[in-house]
Amino acid sequence: MLLKTSSWLVACALFTTNLYAAQTTDAIDPEAASGFTAKQSVIANNYMVAAANPLAVKAGYEALAAGGSAMDAMVAVQAMLGLVEPQSSGLGGGAFLVYYDAKSKKITTFDGRETAPMAATPELFQDENGKPLTFYDAVVGGRSVGTPGTVKLMSEMHKRYGNQPWADLLKPAQTLASEGFTVSARLAGAIANDKERLSRYPDTRAYFFTPEGEPLAEGSRLKNPEYAKTLAILAKDGADAFYQGPIGEAIVKKVQSIEDNPGLLSLQDLASYRVKERVATCAPYRQYDICGMGPPSSGALTVGQILGISSHFDLKSMGPDSPQSWQVIGDASRLAFADRGRYMADSDFVPMPDGLLDPDYLAERAKLITIGKALETSPAGEPRWEKSQKVALADDQSIELPSTTHIVIADKDGNIVSMTSTIENGFGSRVMSNGFLLNNELTDFSFASYKDGYPIANRLEPGKRPRSSMAPTIVMENGNPYMAIGSPGGSRIIGYVASTLIAHLDWGLPIQEAINMPHLINRFGTYDLEQGTPAEQFKAPLEEMGFKVNIRDLNSGLHAIQFKDNQLIGGADPRREGTAMGD
Repeated sequence: MLLKTSSWLVACALFTTNLYAAQTTDAIDPEAASGFTAKQSVIANNYMVAAANPLAVKAGYEALAAGGSAMDAMVAVQAMLGLVEPQSSGLGGGAFLVYYDAKSKKITTFDGRETAPMAATPELFQDENGKPLTFYDAVVGGRSVGTPGTVKLMSEMHKRYGNQPWADLLKPAQTLASEGFTVSARLAGAIANDKERLSRYPDTRAYFFTPEGEPLAEGSRLKNPEYAKTLAILAKDGADAFYQGPIGEAIVKKVQSIEDNPGLLSLQDLASYRVKERVATCAPYRQYDICGMGPPSSGALTVGQILGISSHFDLKSMGPDSPQSWQVIGDASRLAFADRGRYMADSDFVPMPDGLLDPDYLAERAKLITIGKALETSPAGEPRWEKSQKVALADDQSIELPSTTHIVIADKDGNIVSMTSTIENGFGSRVMSNGFLLNNELTDFSFASYKDGYPIANRLEPGKRPRSSMAPTIVMENGNPYMAIGSPGGSRIIGYVASTLIAHLDWGLPIQEAINMPHLINRFGTYDLEQGTPAEQFKAPLEEMGFKVNIRDLNSGLHAIQFKDNQLIGGADPRREGTAMGD
């Protein structure tokens, strides 16, 4: 029974695996899984932080305990994650942030996504014959590096919403970088899993491997004096040192000087980078509003479509143990991903339909689903357009890898941060500068520009932000915050968030149990069932309905805070090393 997650987690506490989940193509591995650790929900009355590493959570908690705001804590958490979880996010990456402001009682979003260099062309990831490069030929090196946005986002959010000294928030990570930290099991596994690519360049080889060339083992003591120096410069001179100063100069020099795969990032790209405030994308579901990040993220739109299509079926009565429930969720996901592939991209560059979340449109999409029989095909729909904007676009299934992290924070004043941060692939481009890794975010663009004569919405263009699946979410009920949630996981993020919301909002699972629930994820037709869990029981019935089924590790990293009865209830994913902490 899928609801029996408590007994499953006890059994899984001893279960670990060296298998890795796949993304759009099964040949590409994500980060190493780190096994299962049974976790309990955390309850607090005043403030809380949940994130992917206990050291980062501690840094955020201390900022909140000192009277800091949710944004203060975010700065401390992100600075620490860049040190202790470098494979997933950091100063060389980008992020999306959804923010609830308690004073105005409004949600807004901030886009700190990386941008394509102005010298980039749509052919960046094509060979001399116009054929797309293999994924890792594109990723490893300077070619894949986009203009980082994380530092600018941290700085601007602190200036706007922070109350603690900027330097104080960077200090915990700066001190730990100087003194050293213990390599966790998850980081050690990720290094070992990526040995060939991570040892390609001298900086990463020297940092992540022993002098004998062996990957650092769990329990190793690791110091990062270059990262400490970078944080000291940022503490003194602010983000300008990154975007118009010595840190940025070193980044550009490194990216352009990679002999086997140089990149195009320039000083002008850094100097012209801007964080963009965008209107939140909100979708109704039952009595809730599910609010998140709109384009260039596809997260909120696709989660909203899945929930909107699923709302036309009685999932509550079906329950989590019914194969029919998972058929509905799986086919709703396939239909939503079809629209995602055709229409969703950076809306500053590509016109998008206005009706992707229209109730009537989603009702029509729901009519395509027949209980007991999987969809034979899942074509993109025809949502409402403003007539002057409608364009013909081709379908796209760009690769997006799951090496990302999610942070949720609530402060004593009721302000809430839900932020997903990334460098894209595990260890990003494998290019290191100033003690941190640089992203490979440009590979989130489609490698091809056209298909069947039609342009692909997510094609690469100068200054454009690549489409993302990151889905930082804040759930509202009657105008009040009900929950903040999100996860890493590449394009599977969408399914992780949507199914966890269904588990809690429809099936009544407490938030920690909803996070614990075994995963069943469908994006493009094949149903992925989480290995070693009760999800495997659905293989036969789903195959009988017509689904192709794979059993594999599904390494989510969900973090959530629920707001109930004047309390904060925090949950963290048993599949990773994260935790929640509050007071």
